[in-house]
Amino acid sequence: MIRFEGFGKTYGAHVAVSDVSLSVEAGEVVALLGPNGSGKTTCLKAVAGLIHATSGRVLVSGRPASEPAARNALSFLPQKVTFPDALTGREVVEFYRRLRGAARPRTDEVLRFASLNGAASRAVSTYSGGMVQRLGLAVAALPDAPVLLLDEPTAALDPEGLGAFYALADARRRDGKTILFTSHHLGDVERLADRFAVLVTGRLVALLSASELASRLADRGLLRLRLDRPAASLLERLQHACPGASADGYDLSLPGPASSRPALLAAVAATGAVVCSLTADEGRLDVLYSELVGGPK
Repeated sequence: MIRFEGFGKTYGAHVAVSDVSLSVEAGEVVALLGPNGSGKTTCLKAVAGLIHATSGRVLVSGRPASEPAARNALSFLPQKVTFPDALTGREVVEFYRRLRGAARPRTDEVLRFASLNGAASRAVSTYSGGMVQRLGLAVAALPDAPVLLLDEPTAALDPEGLGAFYALADARRRDGKTILFTSHHLGDVERLADRFAVLVTGRLVALLSASELASRLADRGLLRLRLDRPAASLLERLQHACPGASADGYDLSLPGPASSRPALLAAVAATGAVVCSLTADEGRLDVLYSELVGGPK
């Protein structure tokens, strides 16, 4: 459904995206991951036909993304949505319904779906940021398009909006539709995506399945313990259980996946030390990004 073929985009001397090749098939949900400025939004805008490739090309259903037929095949939710303050939520949705040629009942359907039916008669100027984002989600859900593009869709969503977003993504997946979205929230991508395309400094540096991403992040987990004695005194006795253990005063750091933590805690207890406090960090995406481009481990 979506194909990047050596896609590149430059703005003068600035290279936003360089030589990205990626296919997203029908019925697949793919997340674009990467730090700020990595080219994620540029890729989405190219699929939406809002910008043109400097090199290579982007296809939607076999057609160049800039063609009207390709644009009609998708629905796009930008990262920051704005609507006229004087219009009501219903008027906004009704405008876009007519623009996209959706059936009249769709207005009420998407307002209910986005939990906005109770606020549909209120002016957008009275909406909170989360409600505006939900209104954008309602607009994006209007057409039954084969392709759904979402740029940071959960950034400002409240719990109701988050539930609506998950429901929309799940329904489109069941219907065999294609979803390409960006997110900085690991919970979103793990919950929804089949594959993960990692962009760093405009380059596609990895394409991972859900299990591959989970494995790579799990290996970067970290258990931090505050002990009742200097932690350095335990290091030698813990080397067999956790070769990467390190100490700083009374704090002990034990890297490894969550599955290893019961054994690590048992090994600490066997030394006679008392754990005064405990925190656990799962793998961090920023560390993974750095490693994928050859940065510090």
